[in-house]
Formats: sequence, C-alpha cells, structure tokens
Amino acid sequence: MAAPRIVIVGGGSGGGDEDFIKMEDSPVNKKSRFEGRFPMTRGEAVVATAVFVVFGLGLFFIFWRMPASQYGNIKLPRTISDLRVLKESLAMYASDHPTQFILGYCSTYIFMQTFMIPGTIFMSLLAGALFGVFRGLLLVVFNATAGASSCYFLSKLIGRPIVSWLWPEKLRFFQGEIAKRREKLLNYMLFLRVTPTLPNLFINLASPIVDIPFHVFFLATVVGLIPASFITVKAGLALGELKSVKDLYDFKTLAILFLIGSVIIIPTVLKRKRTYE
Repeated sequence: MAAPRIVIVGGGSGGGDEDFIKMEDSPVNKKSRFEGRFPMTRGEAVVATAVFVVFGLGLFFIFWRMPASQYGNIKLPRTISDLRVLKESLAMYASDHPTQFILGYCSTYIFMQTFMIPGTIFMSLLAGALFGVFRGLLLVVFNATAGASSCYFLSKLIGRPIVSWLWPEKLRFFQGEIAKRREKLLNYMLFLRVTPTLPNLFINLASPIVDIPFHVFFLATVVGLIPASFITVKAGLALGELKSVKDLYDFKTLAILFLIGSVIIIPTVLKRKRTYE
C-alpha cells in the first residue's frame, strides 16, 4: 500500500509533511523522481554526450588548425551590435584566408544547428554581410540543410523521449497533420519550412519521430529555407540600418512568406477536398 502512495504524492506539488520528506529522500524515490523529470535513459544520455563530444572535438581541431587571428573581438554574436563588430573583425581574415574561414564558418553553423544552439540567424546575417546575397544564400542554405539533417538523424537516434517530454501536445498535433497529408507530404513540409507555422527546431527534431522520410525532409529543407534565408542574407548587407532581429520579419515579410506557403499547400488542400467529395 505504501508504494502507490509514494508515486501519487511524488507526482503532485509536494508539501511540508515530515513523512513525505523522508519518502522523498529514499533512494528508490530519488530514482523515480529523476526518471520523471529527465526523459532520457542512461544509455541515451551516454550516446548524446558521445556525439556532442565527437562533434566538439572535430570543431576544436578545425579551429586549432586555422591560421592564428590577431582580432580579440571574434566571438559568437548574440546581438546586432556584436555582429557589426564581428563583421569588421572578420572581413580582413576572410579575405586573407578564404578557405580556412569558410571551413570554420560552415563547421560552426552546422554544429550550432545540430545541437540546437541559438544564434544561427546571426550567422546567416554574417554570410550576407561578408559574401553578398548570392554566395551568402548558397552558404546559408547549405549549412542550414546540413545542420538540420544532422539534427534529424540525432533525433532519430535519441530524440523521441526529449520531444515527447518538451512538446507532447505539439507532437500529437504534428503527428495528426502528417497522417492526414501522407499523399502530399512534400507540399506540406514545404509549407512548414517556408512559413513560421512551426519552429524549424521542432520540425528538425520531430520529423523522424512522426516517420517523415529523410528524402522528403531533405528536399523540403533545401527548397523551403530559401525564401527566409534570402530575406536574412539580404538584410546582412545593411547591418547599419538593422536595429534588432525582430526587424527582419515585419508584417509585410510574414505576409509574403505565408503567401508563398499558401501557393505550395494548394495541391494538398485540393486533394483532400476531392477525397471528401
């Protein structure tokens, strides 16, 4: 009889009862609380740590082999002000060591995208500021697709408990929408990539869990990221006029993205309408 009481009480908000505190401190209940709060098993946590360490060591080795920089302001940007300073610091370095710089830039972008580290939007702006619209767009789409693909396979390996823990309702909604659109899945995935309907982070993590084939995920990512990436890269040409990241996606920009997305999703809507008729 005692065990059920411990489980039920442990699932609530807790209280000041001494017996409850003693039950909480027991080794068995500590394990139960840990498993309730942390969604990954020990094996999955080990795999995640190992993958992160391998990627991190690879990134460290790439930067270790790069020519030494004399610029003290080189760091990951977190604000537009940081980005302006970084652009000035990196412009000459990128000119003197183009191959090494591209390698360092790509590996950093892919690492951040794979492990869901915030700040890739600043990397996209930097690409536009340093390389112009065309080359910057190619660079951003390549890195964003490679990083999203790495995130897809990492989630396929260990992502299910994390996504189910963080976004249970959103995952159920996504799974239901995917099930209804299996015949026109590419169109729907393109719509999601073009429009900010669902965060790209969630799409990367949830896609393998709801059984979206990788070839569909890949094609939707390559093509679907182009409009938003173009807007971001082009904005990088005018960093001096940009006050914050929020300025990138005003009402007009969002309306254009949703218009593009609506055109893409039309075949799926028409298909469903004919089915119900």
